Amino acid sequence: MAFLARRGRRIRAVRIDDVDAFVESLASRFKAKTVAGICSALRAFLRYLHMGGVTTADLAALVVAPQVRAIDRPPRAVPWGDVRRILRAIDITAPLGLRDKALFLLMATYGMGTAEVVTLRLDDIDWRAHRIRVRRPKTGVVTELPLLDGVARAVAAYLQRGRPAHAVARTVFVTSHLPHRSLSGSTVIRHRLTLYANRAGVRCAFLGTHLFRHSHATRQIEQGRSAKVVGDILGHRRPESTSVYARSAVHRLRAVALPVPR
Repeated sequence: MAFLARRGRRIRAVRIDDVDAFVESLASRFKAKTVAGICSALRAFLRYLHMGGVTTADLAALVVAPQVRAIDRPPRAVPWGDVRRILRAIDITAPLGLRDKALFLLMATYGMGTAEVVTLRLDDIDWRAHRIRVRRPKTGVVTELPLLDGVARAVAAYLQRGRPAHAVARTVFVTSHLPHRSLSGSTVIRHRLTLYANRAGVRCAFLGTHLFRHSHATRQIEQGRSAKVVGDILGHRRPESTSVYARSAVHRLRAVALPVPR
């Protein structure tokens, strides 16, 4: 509506050339995926205007959005050496550091995403059987994995010396401040990840909460693990979801590249 106002056009008189000009203005400022999402909202808005009698013509079907590939680039992963540097940059002498070390070690070791790690419950860890139960909220898949010694030590250290004693939440990881609720959202985790990456001197184009998940999967493929096994660990239902990590496995890809003609 602000765009139309700048063109001296009222919403009742909107025309298809106004819509095209608006989409073109978006393309000069945003990536194709973002523009496609805005176009989807624009179609709903134009359809709403037409159904409400505000506009005489239904322009929703005429909104042309850019084509976006489902997987337009490889996942954002970093070399495993950088993952280890980030983990080593965590100060485990403080309770918050104990929490972050256990949290990020789980993400790096098992390829857990934010949703999996913040919903991990105390009952999901079987200390006697050395097993850990991981729930994938996106797919509903529940996976039981071996509780590795290094991970077990980090989680135990947090539970014994870092987790607030009066926390009533049954999730493993809770906030450091009162009332010690379960961690929620990805903002906190992204902030802590950025802190440790900067401290370790790790630089990459994007420091998102899935950095450890992508790096874990890429490393497994690089080491020759079966895509089926990697997919089962990550909770994937479709092989296509796992095959994308082969695009990040640069060393494996070099083996199938043809020699450059001279």
